[in-house]
Amino acid sequence: MSAENSFNDERTSRRPFRWHILVFMLPAFLVYTAVMIIPLGSTLWLSFFKEVDGQRLFVGLENFRTLFFEDRWSESFWNALVNNVYFFIIHMLVQNPIGVALAALLSLPKLRFSAFYRTAILLPTLLSFVIVGFIWKLILSPLWGIAPTLLDFVHLKFLFAPWLGRPNSALIAVSLISVWQYVGIPMMLIYAALLNIPDEVIEAAEMDGITGWSQFWKIKLPLILPAIGIISILTFVGNFNAFDLIYTVQGALAGPDGSTDILGTLLYRTFFGFQLQLGDRSMGATIATVMFLIILAGVSFYLFAIQRRMRRYQF
Repeated sequence: MSAENSFNDERTSRRPFRWHILVFMLPAFLVYTAVMIIPLGSTLWLSFFKEVDGQRLFVGLENFRTLFFEDRWSESFWNALVNNVYFFIIHMLVQNPIGVALAALLSLPKLRFSAFYRTAILLPTLLSFVIVGFIWKLILSPLWGIAPTLLDFVHLKFLFAPWLGRPNSALIAVSLISVWQYVGIPMMLIYAALLNIPDEVIEAAEMDGITGWSQFWKIKLPLILPAIGIISILTFVGNFNAFDLIYTVQGALAGPDGSTDILGTLLYRTFFGFQLQLGDRSMGATIATVMFLIILAGVSFYLFAIQRRMRRYQF
């Protein structure tokens, strides 16, 4: 009798395979394969070839050696990579701290019109990058922009300069425009993380006399570190994929003198060509592959080295 019961228990413990799950996942998998996996694989494969006299020849890692070490390509590539790193650092040091500070302010229970402030700060992220780039070009124009007038109104016109036209300030100016547009994203993510903190934790801190900004630094900030980590990796991926705003504000040449050129604009000029420059699909695929490897390395470092240390702060 016991053997029969154990056999029945074993049969009941074996659940039938749910084939309907595969049916529901299949459309999404096909779309993802067609839109992401196949183009990515084709790009990686194309980076190992080179067209000679209209024929595609397998050259292995020769395109990468050309990109890294030949003067014709290496100067533009390393300049774009360094600019991309600066572009990312500015966002990390300006955009994300401002987003955390705004979220902390908007999460105060006694703050009035907080919904209006959240909407106003998040609104620029909904605007087209073409509109944002064109508006800021008009604002910062030394000929017809309103920036000199506004600075003159507060007696600070001497601080104005053609920031977008100077090589030493153009990248900073474009980065700050990007910060202005996208600061609402980290603000909302941090705001949601702050609201997710259990009330019992806040009440216990208040009973211990920890209130105000001391409560934020000692209690709330450690608890939202996972959200800050997510924002940091999203910033990394977004900045090393950036192209649209710089293309709108500074053009495909990313002037002046390539001072705002990043990997995205270099990829565009290389793959599609620009003005008298003919496109080179193999070298464009090589640059795209390098961008993919950089992003993959950053995401892997976050997942395997940083996120594991943050899990102890999660509820």
